[in-house]
Amino acid sequence: MDYDINENIEDIESLEDKDQKPVKMSSNPKDFPQPLYELNLDYSKESFYATADEHQEFKTGDFVLVPTRYGNDAARLGGLVKTPINADPDEVVKIIRKINTEEEIILEENNKKEKEAAKIFKEKVSLNNLEMKFIGCHFLLDEPKVLFFFSADTRIDFRKLVKDLVSVFKIRVELRQIGVRDESRIIGGLGCCGRPYCCHNVTDKLKPVSIKMAKEQNLSLNSSKISGQCGRLLCCLSYEYDWYAEARRSMPPEGAKFSYDGTIFKITEVNLLNRMVSLLGDDGRILSLPAKRIVNIGGKWQVR
Repeated sequence: MDYDINENIEDIESLEDKDQKPVKMSSNPKDFPQPLYELNLDYSKESFYATADEHQEFKTGDFVLVPTRYGNDAARLGGLVKTPINADPDEVVKIIRKINTEEEIILEENNKKEKEAAKIFKEKVSLNNLEMKFIGCHFLLDEPKVLFFFSADTRIDFRKLVKDLVSVFKIRVELRQIGVRDESRIIGGLGCCGRPYCCHNVTDKLKPVSIKMAKEQNLSLNSSKISGQCGRLLCCLSYEYDWYAEARRSMPPEGAKFSYDGTIFKITEVNLLNRMVSLLGDDGRILSLPAKRIVNIGGKWQVR
């Protein structure tokens, strides 16, 4: 039997923008083939776009056979897409066909087999004394292959483990070490807001998050306040970042100084929501003025 080893720690979102590889993203429907569908992999909570021949008819919830990065497999159809969200047109795949009744039975049988496979995986991990946390497993529909997802604090040499698993399942075995964000996306849970994780319940196509986003929104930089259950920055920090960044461009910056009412004032705080600016004067006075009263004329800030 052959087997695959993927030792790359995959993480859907890195902490900083600089860690992201440049990808040709688009939200313009003209850049994408039509019809365009959203598909979902139930076992990994990944979503992606696919197209199909015009004569093929589908409805929301149908399982279709489609190429995935793991191999040909069943994916759940989420519906037609009018406006894709920040996606790479080159990554759109083509639906092969809707799965048949026989394959539906195989899907149900695979779901039962996955429970036993999880038990076997944990036993083999224990026998090999490996520090690995089991996340999930999945039998592909159209290929003799089983996937195991796990997390670990360090890189794991799991070559012997893979051989042990191949001897049990007699098919191809692929282990994928995933990062903390992927782990949260697959398992799910409740965030500090009391709602299900965005990465699990909303979309897996969330923007990269950086400390800059928290600073731009004047949020506390206390890690417990801006970190999710995965230990990384909250995904929701990116939701309103564009608005804050745009609003800040029309406001005077913190630290700016200017003469007003007989003394020099310094801007100590800019409140973007109520568009008010806090000032501290050299004479000790503290003032609050509407931001629209502070303008830049000839490169100098003035109060009008």
